[in-house]
Amino acid sequence: MSLIELIPDADAVCALEPDELGLRMLPMMAMRERQAGIYSPGIQLADFISSDQVRGYGGQEEQVKLAIREAWAWPEGAALLIDHPRFHGNTTKLLSRRARRLSKEDPNRALSARRLPKEVLHPSIREDVWALYHRDEYDTAVFKAMKAIEVAVRDAAGLSSGDIGVKLMGKAFNSETGPLTDMEVKKSERDARCALFVGAIGSYKNPHLHRYVDLDDPDEAAEVIMLAAHLLRIVDTRCEARQGSSSSSGPEAAG
Repeated sequence: MSLIELIPDADAVCALEPDELGLRMLPMMAMRERQAGIYSPGIQLADFISSDQVRGYGGQEEQVKLAIREAWAWPEGAALLIDHPRFHGNTTKLLSRRARRLSKEDPNRALSARRLPKEVLHPSIREDVWALYHRDEYDTAVFKAMKAIEVAVRDAAGLSSGDIGVKLMGKAFNSETGPLTDMEVKKSERDARCALFVGAIGSYKNPHLHRYVDLDDPDEAAEVIMLAAHLLRIVDTRCEARQGSSSSSGPEAAG
């Protein structure tokens, strides 16, 4: 398999982002690694930008070579391409265990599984939920993200451990009495905010408590986790506002 067999259009090659092209090249890398055998183990960038590999792309060979170089750099940075133990410091590379696994998957699906940047997640779910997601444990990652919302809401609202699930959300964000409700906005907005939290917990946390949920779509899981991150930031904002209100009405403020 060569790149031109995989992606015949030079414009398409150059239009792909490095991670997108890199993932599509993983099966080629795996095949090259197997073919090399014991005589020339591993893979090298030079094999992929040789004239034989890019011939057929017409006058865009240099642009294709640049795209390939960028695509090669991405799996190196993602620990998908690692130094060969026998040729340390050399240009010879090996595919990591994860790279070999990804090389057997649909590249579009594999790419979607990497679209959850760690740095954009809320701190309370940044480590464990992100790690679960990237181990393809999507249902568990979603459940833990929603559980983090439940814990954050209960703590911020000062409610008891007996307040759980949708009832907890309804109590914390009740449009008239909720401790986390923003009374400065219209009632319709307060009701909508309450419904948002109730709906999220009811849709994505509660089902996991009652049955096995087979969530195997990485895109859907990423979207739900991002929703959880957004809700957690809302809780942070309401908690800060509540604390600010308490301090401004305390003895010092009165004096």
